[in-house]
Amino acid sequence: MLIRKIIYIGLPLLLSLTGCMKDDELWEFEKPAYDIPYAGIFVINEGNFMYGNASLTYYDPETRQVIDDVFFQTNALPLGDVAHSMTIRDSLAYVVINNSGRIYIFNKNTFEVKGKITGLTSPRYMHFISETKAYVTDLYARSIAVVNPQTMEVTGAIPVSNNNGDFYQHATEQMLQYDRFVYTNCWSYDKQVLVIDSEEDRVVDSIEVRKQPNSMAMDRYNNLWVLCDGGTEGSPYGKEAAGLMRIGAGSTEAELVLDFSPEEMPRDLKINGTGDTLYYINGDVYSYAVNASAGPKLLVESPYEGSMLNGFYGLEVDPQSSEIYVADAVDFVQKGMVYRFSPEGVAVDTFRTGIAPGGFCFNF
Repeated sequence: MLIRKIIYIGLPLLLSLTGCMKDDELWEFEKPAYDIPYAGIFVINEGNFMYGNASLTYYDPETRQVIDDVFFQTNALPLGDVAHSMTIRDSLAYVVINNSGRIYIFNKNTFEVKGKITGLTSPRYMHFISETKAYVTDLYARSIAVVNPQTMEVTGAIPVSNNNGDFYQHATEQMLQYDRFVYTNCWSYDKQVLVIDSEEDRVVDSIEVRKQPNSMAMDRYNNLWVLCDGGTEGSPYGKEAAGLMRIGAGSTEAELVLDFSPEEMPRDLKINGTGDTLYYINGDVYSYAVNASAGPKLLVESPYEGSMLNGFYGLEVDPQSSEIYVADAVDFVQKGMVYRFSPEGVAVDTFRTGIAPGGFCFNF
């Protein structure tokens, strides 16, 4: 049962202190008592770079109730500077705070903080290997951190640098696992997918794709799909046409499946729960069957043509219902929006979030 307590006395004073409070101090204050017995969705609001105003919004798809800024409201702690991604393991949620160099750990139902992992450079994503080992990719460290989620400590590192002095390679991003091997895409000034042996904690191979692979998904046949945006005009790394690549299960060869026009920059590749349909943002939202003989299908047309990113900033698909959630960062200053659609692209709901919603995490 969700118990709401709205506290008026002392709240303005508490908010005025957040700019100077230490992030590891739990302040004494009367807080809402949350206990979430139902499935819901965390919206990861990045906030503004260097402002420390990242936040989490919680949404109940059954009642359509929205609970804003649940981490701060529960713990009186600022989440930090740029919330990038989140994963859930059993009863605990792990939210990666990129520019703060840490991962906060909290109870997924009560939102109460349990601890944090520090000593990270610019963390991006977290992937569990076992109960006592997880990998954390990084934008600048040129290594993947090995952490123990139970002791909340960094226990090692997997070097990934190719010693390229011209470009900062390899920055690592998302992670997907097939058998003992973990695949990670290298997006920034790069065109590689690295293959890591999770038993030996080392890079054992790499797969060349098109420039700037920004997102990945794995289908029901264990094929790895990689979406590459091709880079940007004027970049010192150069630009080429974007492409959707497929890497067969256990293979180290990438096959081009979709070729985009030079001006297109597709992003945010996702897959549904049954693993047979891909989704991505390319101005609008498109779907593509993994065994399709025809091209992609326009699913949700953006009503904001010509605006920043056509209004669509993030995308996720509910693995149970196959409903589609699209994040709109608006102008990256005011609160953002999330649009919820049926699997057929029919509008279901719209709700406000924190600043710059960029990702989602489903709580089942």
